[in-house]
Amino acid sequence: MKSPEETVVFGTEDLLSSLCNSVTRVLTVATQSQIRYSGMIQRITRTCLKPDIGCFVLFDGGFSGLVIINFSAQAAMELYSNYLLNMGLSKSDLASSYTSDEVSNVMGELMNQVVGDFTGKVHRELHTHITQNQPKMLVLNKQVMLSVDANLDQPEARRVTFYTGANNIFYLELAIDKTEFVKLYDFEAQDIPDPDALIAQAHAQAAAPAAPAPAAANAASDTDDLLRSLGM
Repeated sequence: MKSPEETVVFGTEDLLSSLCNSVTRVLTVATQSQIRYSGMIQRITRTCLKPDIGCFVLFDGGFSGLVIINFSAQAAMELYSNYLLNMGLSKSDLASSYTSDEVSNVMGELMNQVVGDFTGKVHRELHTHITQNQPKMLVLNKQVMLSVDANLDQPEARRVTFYTGANNIFYLELAIDKTEFVKLYDFEAQDIPDPDALIAQAHAQAAAPAAPAPAAANAASDTDDLLRSLGM
């Protein structure tokens, strides 16, 4: 048993930091631009969706909570454009307004990747499991208050400011039950396969040319020799 001085505790700020790192890692890779967040966080009393584009995800399982990300129109269009341009599309193929369904769909996909990265880290590092709903992207022209139906007995809420490569701003808000994960013994983080890597590997294998089958050819040759020896 560890002494009190050696006890490792993983609390709300640690969960928030892990989530913020997932946001920056996924969006930086997807958009090929540097995404960063403020070193200062805000303790808030409630979470809400705000203009121009808001997204929310509910967590349940090892712990319950709600994640909201509020994008300005400029931030959403920058991330959307950089992502698709990085995928090989031309500027003429891009939507011209943040209110386009295509922008909401792409931003929803990016948020889904962020959430997947975070839930994977929770599984590996905290040895617990959480599930989440599909991220919902909403184009808003006014603030919308959200009541969290996630069985939160002692909710804690935090807000973090993010900056895009062009210094456009978006905000992440997290509301979860007041909780602490206490490490009872040392363990290695579980190695969970990366689903994107597995999919890429499967595509590569499907695209590879089929290898010849020498064994089958040799078997057919042996059969022909046997038939000839029998005079057939």
